[in-house]
Amino acid sequence: MFSSNAFAAVSGSLPAGFMQWYVGLMIVAVIVGTVADMIHKGSAKYFFANARKTRAQGKPVNKASIAVKTVAVDVLASGEFCNPRRRVAHLLTMYGFILYVVTTALMVFVYPTAATPTPALVSQLWWLGGLMVMVGGYWFWFFIRVDVAAEGSSPLRLMRADLFILSLLASVTAGLLWAWLQASGSAVSWLFFGLYLLATTVLFGGVYWSKFAHMFFKPAAAFDKRLAEADGTNMNLPLLSRDDPAQRERHSMELLRDAPMDMGLGIKREAPRHY
Repeated sequence: MFSSNAFAAVSGSLPAGFMQWYVGLMIVAVIVGTVADMIHKGSAKYFFANARKTRAQGKPVNKASIAVKTVAVDVLASGEFCNPRRRVAHLLTMYGFILYVVTTALMVFVYPTAATPTPALVSQLWWLGGLMVMVGGYWFWFFIRVDVAAEGSSPLRLMRADLFILSLLASVTAGLLWAWLQASGSAVSWLFFGLYLLATTVLFGGVYWSKFAHMFFKPAAAFDKRLAEADGTNMNLPLLSRDDPAQRERHSMELLRDAPMDMGLGIKREAPRHY
């Protein structure tokens, strides 16, 4: 079971090239959705405009070393997460997803039929990647995600921000169940194959409405932040000081206008339980 290619096994019952065309359409959907998201949010426009604005103000820095540090710390090690459980769950999901997607592409395009035997290692890595996504994703959803009940909301309440993780978990779970049932010779496997295609279409076709594109934006944002810290511009943000009348007046509540700037930081003394 762990050494078989479920895509090759099902190819004989589908139109020629069906899975190749489907994966190709999903790639196009991701590109179109990401570009549309960039245009809608204006993220790329902001980054380029900010770079031009700060280029003349900041001191010279080694951008190559900053890029390497960004990739090593913020991307590969998910250094943005202070909570170690959150970081481990994210790393499991991220590397599992990468492994799952790469091996899926290999099995669909390089070993598409039984006439091109799939190396056992490729199939085993596909299973490993899927299981990593499930462990990290379900761990996040049930134990690390914001406790909506603590905020007075129903635990069954779903938001648009949940579309990415839910469609990802649905796609991978249905995919692994389909492969397992297919290897067992169960006719029910076709039901899970249909669910797999549906969930995968929502995952890749819903990029514009979900958090899918964050995997492309966050590295750029992390690099921009490190660059601003290194060249001294710090995104041109004003200093938070009560000596500045504009900073005092920015609060809508009069009681906060004369409060110290670090008021409320005592919350950091208590370990977060719901995030």
